[in-house]
Amino acid sequence: MRWTQRAFESSIASRLQQEAALSPLIATLLAARGIRTSEEAQQFLNPKLEALHSPYAMHGMQAAVDRLLAAIANQEQVLIYGDYDVDGTTATVILKTVIEILGGRADFHVPHRVLEGYGMRDEVIERAAADGIRLIISVDTGIRAFAAAETASRLGIDLIVTDHHLPGAEGVPKALAVLNPNQSGCDYPCKALCGAGVAFKMAQALLEKTDRARMIPSFLKIAAIATIADAVPLVGENRVFVSLGLEGLRRPMNAGLRELLGICRVDGGRPLTAQDIGFRVAPRINAAGRMDVARDVVELFTTKDPVRAKAVAEHLHKLNGDRQEEEARIMAAIEKQLADDASLKDRYSLVMDGAEWHRGVIGICASRVVERTNRPALVVARHEGEAHGSGRSIKTFHLLNALESCAELFSRFGGHAHAVGFALPEDRVPALREKLEAYARQHLTAEDFVPEMIYDAEISLGDVNEKLYAMLQKLEPFGMNNPQPVFVSRGARLAAPAKTLKEKHVKMRVTPPANGTKYQRSFEALAWRQSGRLAAEPLAMGELVDLAFCLDYNDHPEFGGLQLILSDWAKAAPAACAAISR
Repeated sequence: MRWTQRAFESSIASRLQQEAALSPLIATLLAARGIRTSEEAQQFLNPKLEALHSPYAMHGMQAAVDRLLAAIANQEQVLIYGDYDVDGTTATVILKTVIEILGGRADFHVPHRVLEGYGMRDEVIERAAADGIRLIISVDTGIRAFAAAETASRLGIDLIVTDHHLPGAEGVPKALAVLNPNQSGCDYPCKALCGAGVAFKMAQALLEKTDRARMIPSFLKIAAIATIADAVPLVGENRVFVSLGLEGLRRPMNAGLRELLGICRVDGGRPLTAQDIGFRVAPRINAAGRMDVARDVVELFTTKDPVRAKAVAEHLHKLNGDRQEEEARIMAAIEKQLADDASLKDRYSLVMDGAEWHRGVIGICASRVVERTNRPALVVARHEGEAHGSGRSIKTFHLLNALESCAELFSRFGGHAHAVGFALPEDRVPALREKLEAYARQHLTAEDFVPEMIYDAEISLGDVNEKLYAMLQKLEPFGMNNPQPVFVSRGARLAAPAKTLKEKHVKMRVTPPANGTKYQRSFEALAWRQSGRLAAEPLAMGELVDLAFCLDYNDHPEFGGLQLILSDWAKAAPAACAAISR
């Protein structure tokens, strides 16, 4: 693996250190994250509600708000058309809740992942029209729903599209209003909102218009969950959502939120982190849409009955366990394919397919394949002549553009630069495999496949302490475009042989290089899912290693304390070992 220090301008770091009264390390970290002025640094370190942009800066907002307020005033039934993942279900909750707060009537439709798939379907719109619905609002979907928009227009239904996915070359559907910061002609400053973020902006506009702005912070909690789960950049307005939302999640009033945080064991009163949401809370919300019916999530967050909330939270917890088992089954099949077919090692892209794979977990599996191979990967589930797939990519490869290059193969597709979903007839999977490979060979080089570990600074392991950890907490919440800082320390000494933990992780005990002092503080260092590497490269007590790590804190009452989460490690070079031993 190649270790590369994150680029930054030392002159900017020096200016930030002086003008914003920051430590040299924090100034360096901010400069590497694109912060250039003292004012930007203060906004970054102290996110405030006042930093939210006006929702009316988003193209189409005025028309959308006017139509929805008219529907509320006239007691029209509104249908919210959502999606089955965290982003779509939480966006549904945000708009349903705000409409009902304002005295309106809102129903919702969240598609079944397997039976309906992603996107808006004509039969749902036709059924809504038959029920007397005259206003439909899409959330986290709809930006490519041209046929659905035409159906709505034909049936006399006003359609408001709220979405964040990238529009196609043909533009946006014909609707009463389209809210999407990524559409042509929209000058909204934050282009990286998730679907629930766009829904939040509509809720913000409605609450401000009706003199209920004081209620805006209560919607930040669920917007924060979606923003983290959808892995959008945690900078700018998204950072405000997440920072203030996490603070609010320490004191949840919603019965469903309380039960969910309790079952995830993140309700102990300590400050929640984006990692808590991303690795504990979001997977349980996502499990509903992956394994069963995503409507459960909307019920969880809208029920007033604490008994029912507890039952739904427990159901989501069970579904997450089912999801983990199915993911393990599919990954075992993929690992076998990779081991059995030597030609796959030479490919620039991977399309892994299998019969009767569960469509709800193929996106997670695609991420695992990319982690393992450092290649763009599609994972495809085949069933009765149809194929549904999900893809993930590496930093240098725009996966949505790749699918656009062979758009004729798909029944439907969409997504982002690094995450896509699609459907196509099963017999076209071989053609997809070859067309993707041809496109990848035109746009990638062998250098793109060399794993790269980006680190922020080299520090001495002897300088790792609670003061440093407290300093780094000022940079939270961490996520895309604001990654948790990674440090490199050279020549750490193994205080005990490295060993395997729970058959898949690696655990070490390390100390700083000997410096003549009697006491050397030791640290526990953990490397997730690296047991195979340790088996191939054992590490003995006393060996010197270079470590790349993030700093973490284990709050266990008996054996907690600072610990290192390893991004990578390497045996120290012989020359360095000799220098350290002298």
